[in-house]
Amino acid sequence: MCLAIPGRIVALEPDTHLASVDVLGVRRRVNVDLVWDQGLAEGDWVLIHVGFALSKVSEEEAAAQLRLLEALGEDQQALEEVQGYIFDATD
Repeated sequence: MCLAIPGRIVALEPDTHLASVDVLGVRRRVNVDLVWDQGLAEGDWVLIHVGFALSKVSEEEAAAQLRLLEALGEDQQALEEVQGYIFDATD
């Protein structure tokens, strides 16, 4: 099962639509182009799927999604998925 994974934006990269995002203690670069127009800032939470932020969510919604992943036994798989995200600034 593939579910969106919540992550907190740690840094927005200038002149790109990439952000460093913390997901369960793992930092990865994700593409935030799909939510760019929602106004992003460090500390915002986004739901991520295959390296792309799909929507901006509240901290409460992010926590609920993490609980859902854990309840479904998908939290480890989600972490493994996040570890595979690789974006270069040229992507």
